Amino acid sequence: MKKTMTNKEYQAYIEAKSPSSRLGRNIVRAFVIGGGICILGQFITNTFNARGYASEEVSGITTIIMIFLGSLFTGLNLYDGLGRYAGAGSMVPITGFANSIVSPAMEFKSEGYILGVGGRMFVIAGPVLVYGVSTSIVAGIIYYLLR
Repeated sequence: MKKTMTNKEYQAYIEAKSPSSRLGRNIVRAFVIGGGICILGQFITNTFNARGYASEEVSGITTIIMIFLGSLFTGLNLYDGLGRYAGAGSMVPITGFANSIVSPAMEFKSEGYILGVGGRMFVIAGPVLVYGVSTSIVAGIIYYLLR
């Protein structure tokens, strides 16, 4: 007959089998890689500013370039490895948002361009967009009423 485990025994068993968390290492990796991505974005911004572009233009150009690079690295299967190494450090910048759109599109390409790519492209990023737009509308209404 099998012996049933108590909650304490089960927790001890799980503790013994679970790998130890390397929180300090993960934080440093996220900080270094995320900071590196931000430094690249700042370098692009500074380069265009030095060439005489207006600040409004530069922010748009930098965003487009960073989204392109995130999409390119996802397409070349490099961004997934970066994400495994850096964790949130690679997901928080705009390049992570590009990855969250391109990755499902590539994964479901075999299902066709309409139902596969088009239907699955915003599986991850869709909720972010919906809640971001909704929050900005609510904030705009509150700002309008308090002004």
